[in-house]
Amino acid sequence: MFTAVLLVIHLFIAAALIGVVLLQKSEGGALGMGGGGMSGFMTGRSTANLLTRATAALAAAFFLTSITLAWLAGNTTGPRSVIPTGPTAPAQQAPAQQAPAAPAAPAAPAEPSAPLAK
Repeated sequence: MFTAVLLVIHLFIAAALIGVVLLQKSEGGALGMGGGGMSGFMTGRSTANLLTRATAALAAAFFLTSITLAWLAGNTTGPRSVIPTGPTAPAQQAPAQQAPAAPAAPAAPAEPSAPLAK
């Protein structure tokens, strides 16, 4: 139950992180094309921006929930494979002891067979 709640929180954090990143203004100008110089790089106003801080907080929460979910998945007590192994496998179970059955009498045909037409 805890894992399911944590997974839902993780998905909300991921969606919020995507939204916050998409809201930010691009300072590179299409991967450095088009000039613009280095005037906007690492200014005091851009580093203290609310969106930058929100991105950092959401990224930290995303990493924390990712690590927690990975730890929870690794510490499960259930089977680790969908293929059954060991004594619970149907092919490896011993057949049940049954009483020996009486020999079956040969079955008589219900109707005599008709001769084949030539």
